Amino acid sequence: MIDIKLLEHLETFLTEHRLERFHNVIDKRTKFFTVATEDVYQLHNTSAVIRSCDVFGIQEVNIVEETNTKRIDREIAMGAQKWVDLNRYQSIKSCIKDLKSKGYQIVATTPHTDDCDLHDFDVTKKSCFFFGRETEGLSEEVLKEADVFMKIPMVGFTESLNISVSAAIILQHVTTKLKKIDIQWQLTENEKLEKRLDWCKKTIKSYADIIERYYEINKK
Repeated sequence: MIDIKLLEHLETFLTEHRLERFHNVIDKRTKFFTVATEDVYQLHNTSAVIRSCDVFGIQEVNIVEETNTKRIDREIAMGAQKWVDLNRYQSIKSCIKDLKSKGYQIVATTPHTDDCDLHDFDVTKKSCFFFGRETEGLSEEVLKEADVFMKIPMVGFTESLNISVSAAIILQHVTTKLKKIDIQWQLTENEKLEKRLDWCKKTIKSYADIIERYYEINKK
């Protein structure tokens, strides 16, 4: 349970501009859609996907590191990892199981199937978009467990896009369509409070000292 008085106290240490920014951004955040990357080899690709998620209001990113385990490239993500929640998994099986338990349908993004074009995708269903390795694409495990196969229509000689480009195109399209329909896609009020507190923690340099003083005063 969020301590509202503590949150309000912490927000007095933010500038008016930063506080307004927090509220504006959080109102456009969603967990209705999420993204998963599967053993992406090039570090900058995962980092760029995280950045796109922040830009288009996706609050959670799921990173499967079954083979490749690397730190997030701060320069490429440009601080986006500070505002987006990262869920890390050591196996694709555990990732899919967790996502399905949360009610997500598994969407395999691949140019090699004819299931669904991006423009025909049903945005009313809670979905996780899976992006695979740079060369091999998605694993057989993801393809087997996928509820939907989706591709970006292409008319040139090139048959695929870089995963970070694909993620940006897909997220821009689906989030734009989502916000035009009458469906509850925003964070819950409690989730918004949790994010406000989390962002205060990540923004205020003297956070620990302020918390300590706050509880000392309120014990009296």
